[in-house]
Amino acid sequence: MTTSALTATIDLDAIAHNVGVVRAASGAGVIAVVKADAYGHGAVPVARAALAAGASELGVAVIGEALDLRAAGIDAHITAWLHTNSADFSAAIAADVDLALSSRRQLAAVLDAAAATGTTATVTVKLDTGLGRSGVAPDEWADFADDLAKAVADDAVRVRGLMCHLARGDEPDHPLNSLQAHRLEEARDDLARLGAAPQVMHLANSPAALTRADLAYDLVRPGIALYGGVPIPGRDFGLIPAMTLTGEIALVKRIPAGQGVSYSHTWVAERDTTIAVIPAGYADGVPRLVSGRLRARINGRDFPQIGRVCMDQMVVDLGPDGSNSGTGDVREGDVAELFGTGADGGPTAQEWAETIGTIDYEILSRIGGRAARVHRSSVSPSDSVVTAHKVAGHTATGDRR
Repeated sequence: MTTSALTATIDLDAIAHNVGVVRAASGAGVIAVVKADAYGHGAVPVARAALAAGASELGVAVIGEALDLRAAGIDAHITAWLHTNSADFSAAIAADVDLALSSRRQLAAVLDAAAATGTTATVTVKLDTGLGRSGVAPDEWADFADDLAKAVADDAVRVRGLMCHLARGDEPDHPLNSLQAHRLEEARDDLARLGAAPQVMHLANSPAALTRADLAYDLVRPGIALYGGVPIPGRDFGLIPAMTLTGEIALVKRIPAGQGVSYSHTWVAERDTTIAVIPAGYADGVPRLVSGRLRARINGRDFPQIGRVCMDQMVVDLGPDGSNSGTGDVREGDVAELFGTGADGGPTAQEWAETIGTIDYEILSRIGGRAARVHRSSVSPSDSVVTAHKVAGHTATGDRR
């Protein structure tokens, strides 16, 4: 049982369901993207659930995230695709991590690490086909491909994959999607001519995996879809949100008409009323920008959040009789749902995102470390665990997957 006042309950059955939705829509193998601690859901339990549900392999941003999965005993194929000059390529090679490379400099560093460890490195080529971010630049491609082919001939590396990332995957019919795919295919042909053909190719993120089966190739790389988020606003793919965020009510008290609530008194009571304090604030991932625009569901009813969201707490108005139904049955210790599946009309992470003009990726991945993660599965009750949240210093990279 958790003693945390704030709890993020993760439905691993929802993760499994969402893997199935992506597999059915794409017709391809699934790389379950569990970077940024699985978008705040807990990388190790989510990885295990996704793999058990049929995901082929895993994807992360940085090497440290891959090493954490290996330390937890996960032996599935893992690809890591974001590296700096200080990246520990030797440790990654020793742990059999597939390194996606974005430049000749990264390839040279991997070759040095492979030589030092006496091990052939497994690599994926990450190509910039139009996103204008990480990936081998077009003007560097010919030299990179030559360097890679020489490394393959020397048995220093094994080319496992070729990948890129879509700039407009959430606009399925945008011509840039097909153009990026064409550029990736040209690169595949280049590598094949040089004797460095990749074994697999992938570019589809969540929205493309669900809408563009023609771009699925060998594998797709869903992120937000695994967590039941919204890959394309307004489209229902049958995904189930996996995270429900709840907080225990810390305080219930009466305040008189004319009393302001929270910093700067941006909300002032128009009549005598009752308020409840919930221990969740912007340090926990509740955006300050949503102040006065949220709702919390308590005992099956919705109550408006009022005043400024603070670092550690927020306030809701229960109404003059202690609740908006006049029953006065909201008490300290009751649980407030801040967001969840939305199946019963309750608040969702997407609702938060739309309120402040962002995406649910950001909302989910920013739920902070004071929220205990509770992982539940009806398939195997023994898998239900309560964990203190730890991201081990790893941060989201902002990819829309």
